[in-house]
Amino acid sequence: MLQVNYIRENREKVLERLSVRNFKQPELVDEIIKIDEDRRATQTSLDNLSAEANAAAKKIGDLMRTGQKDEAEAIKAQTAAHKESIKNLTEKLNELETAQFNLTVQLPNLPYELVPNGSTAEENEVVYLHGRPAELPTKALPHWELAAKYDIIDFELGVKITGAGFPVYKGKGARLQRALINFFLDRATAAGYKEMQVPHLVNAASGFGTGQLPDKEGQMYHATIDDLYLIPTAEVPVTNLYRDVILKEEDLPIKNTAYTPCFRREAGSYGAHVRGLNRLHQFDKVEVVQITHPDKSYETLEEMSQYVQSLLQELGLHYRVLRLCGGDMGFTSAMTYDMEVWSAAQERWLEVSSVSNFETYQANRLKLRFKGKEGKAQLAHSLNGSALALPRIVASILENYQTENGIKIPEALVKYTGFDRID
Repeated sequence: MLQVNYIRENREKVLERLSVRNFKQPELVDEIIKIDEDRRATQTSLDNLSAEANAAAKKIGDLMRTGQKDEAEAIKAQTAAHKESIKNLTEKLNELETAQFNLTVQLPNLPYELVPNGSTAEENEVVYLHGRPAELPTKALPHWELAAKYDIIDFELGVKITGAGFPVYKGKGARLQRALINFFLDRATAAGYKEMQVPHLVNAASGFGTGQLPDKEGQMYHATIDDLYLIPTAEVPVTNLYRDVILKEEDLPIKNTAYTPCFRREAGSYGAHVRGLNRLHQFDKVEVVQITHPDKSYETLEEMSQYVQSLLQELGLHYRVLRLCGGDMGFTSAMTYDMEVWSAAQERWLEVSSVSNFETYQANRLKLRFKGKEGKAQLAHSLNGSALALPRIVASILENYQTENGIKIPEALVKYTGFDRID
């Protein structure tokens, strides 16, 4: 959530950066500023009137102690209206603060200066390309046909048990999943991330803190009786570990990792591009999260991008890195890198990771602060990244490592799977 003081003091810059996102409601900025003017004026009136009331109360007390009862009663009569005015001003202030809050949460984060203009995925900027497309045998198969051929993933069983988007992994397919999770967690801890086990359901305050609510409630599974949400990513519970926390500057950066299942309704998703593992309602992911000093967050973003790329390199996958344009970024992000792996069998790029810097946007919602050397509390910066999401990694391994004699396992995974080929 943007800070109202920043909006008020940087109106033109806010509007300019929102235009990079193609934000459709720029009028909200002036509405917020106008309400803030009214709020501050009301707060001043309330403070002045409260000060007068306190001074009068003190004077009444002094008069009563010295036996000047008539004079005290006269002042009481004069100040009786203060209570009603204070009550009315307090109610008005609460209404203005609520209105300001409701408008401010509708503003997305401001894109960083390096974020390109654009409104669609086609306008994202390719910043790095690694490797070459795999050379596949003739009549190469997409992963959903490979899964059926080798009996390692059953999509129809998942439909029977739950519905579309909930596959059942079998035999070596299940072991490949477990191997990838352990591989990603081991690499993360070796890179200095502390592993955490976190709840898979969160309350609304947690969803608000990281920006899923109220923006993405339609994409989340909601357990209505308990008013809890199944997590769409480990980012939500891991980042909320630091909600309402004041850290010490020397504690930064904080680096955490967690494996969780993730649940996303993905309403309206259909068509060939979501076939098989390309888009699921339940999937496994290892997440990395950092809380950093504001001066170092973009250095951290590059570090996290390089870390995710190192995983793809160890798996021997051909990938590219995109810097997302303003119109394709998530609501809460200031800058995002997407990593996409080339699927030679499908002849398309598959997104396997997003790494984002949220600057103070999440921290303001979370009230996540740190105290610097001067002792003053300020908002930290938060970042996270998929390291990695499993479904499209599995799809990429199946497709890009297929041979006429089965599917080879990337060398880095063999010690985790216990086998070097699916056949």
